[in-house]
Amino acid sequence: MGKQLKITDTTLRDAHQSLFATRMTTDEMLPIVDKLDKVGYNSLEMWGGATFDSCLRFLNEDPWDRLRKIRAKAKNTKLQMLLRGQNLLGYRHYPDDVVEYFVQKSIYNGIDILRIFDALNDPRNLEVAMKATKKEGGHAQGTICYTISPVHDTKQYLKDARGLVDVGTDSICIKDMAGLLLPYTAYELVKAIKEEVDIPIQLHTHATSGTAMMVYLKAIEAGVDVIDTSISPLSMGTGQPATEPMVMALKGTEHDTGYDINLLNEIADYFRPIREKYIANGLYNPKVMGVDIKTLLYQVPGGMLSNLVNQLKQAGKEDQFQAVLEEVPKVREDFGFPPLVTPTSQIVGTQAVMNVIAGERYKMVPNESKDLVRGMYGRTPVPISQEVITRILGEEKPITCRPADLFEPGLESFRNEMKEYMEQEEDVLSYAVFPKVSIDFFEQRRAAKYKIDKDMVNMEEAVHPI
Repeated sequence: MGKQLKITDTTLRDAHQSLFATRMTTDEMLPIVDKLDKVGYNSLEMWGGATFDSCLRFLNEDPWDRLRKIRAKAKNTKLQMLLRGQNLLGYRHYPDDVVEYFVQKSIYNGIDILRIFDALNDPRNLEVAMKATKKEGGHAQGTICYTISPVHDTKQYLKDARGLVDVGTDSICIKDMAGLLLPYTAYELVKAIKEEVDIPIQLHTHATSGTAMMVYLKAIEAGVDVIDTSISPLSMGTGQPATEPMVMALKGTEHDTGYDINLLNEIADYFRPIREKYIANGLYNPKVMGVDIKTLLYQVPGGMLSNLVNQLKQAGKEDQFQAVLEEVPKVREDFGFPPLVTPTSQIVGTQAVMNVIAGERYKMVPNESKDLVRGMYGRTPVPISQEVITRILGEEKPITCRPADLFEPGLESFRNEMKEYMEQEEDVLSYAVFPKVSIDFFEQRRAAKYKIDKDMVNMEEAVHPI
């Protein structure tokens, strides 16, 4: 006997993050929220990931304000965010008190479900965010970052799933960020985890390699509880599979979602002109819509491939692309087979480029590579060999504790650094995660407020001359 499938809609977060650099504005989102809210989705993923950075850096928007506005309009559907564990929404680890306060304020402002992941699948880096989520009454979804390597098999993923249950996860997301999962592997993996743990399992993938809809269908047959899709105009390619075909494929079956296809069609109609706008301004490149089989050949996410090309271009060594592709798996093995997701994909990719350009392996080693080998990002899936440690760190010994155990509490010092700009409690968290970008935003906000106040005074004087 099957069960009704649930869907998380990613249109307001991962869809535009993957397709046009997270540039959709809050004003473009708000008019359609009431219809999205009527569908009956499991949740709307609309915050976290790169949305926070993009709001501040490119859109001159307050991400907290976006959350509050969408929360006010979405009265029936849970709101969901993506959180990088101890990294929050930045690219380094933060002290525990900052992580706890960030989670508290996210839930206070309207988030219901936090999908919490760690690039190394190190559960120690998820624990504080998970506990804080549960303390605040939120749903803590622990994540397994899916990758392919000689050590990443079903047995390893079952161990990861048990580790998440041990730190108190409410549900598990298998996060296939590069679109590497294949249909029959998905069936085997979901079935094995469902037999191992007694909590809901969600599956997230990208359509990059062309297999995603088949992956979802096999996962549904294996008993997956929730899948991630986005509305058709903002789907496929490097984004998620489209919602409407999945809904129609399951119609009349035991997994029928029960969603109204006419309502979904109205939502799609709303997003079509938005897509056209981003194609016209060059942010949405139709090239990202094709199938990229290199993803499956090299186990390298699409975004990482374009980064490698750019780095080689800057060095005038574009002819070395094939050599770099062959070097990536070697560096990854040296570094303990980390899954290739932010920030490990950038670290491994940059190191591979440097090894090829220098003509000698590890002649040039960036600080991020040193930190990964030091253990500053957490425990790698496989211990790094002593030979690689000595090559990169010399006599220095890596740490074995949870990286954040080395940090002093940081919230008060962040507060002191930015107190002159404080207009709401959440500002200290924006500053903690993106200091420079936040200060630029705070200054623009202050200037805009000053202009409004000045305009009001001028109007008053015009109406009531002194």
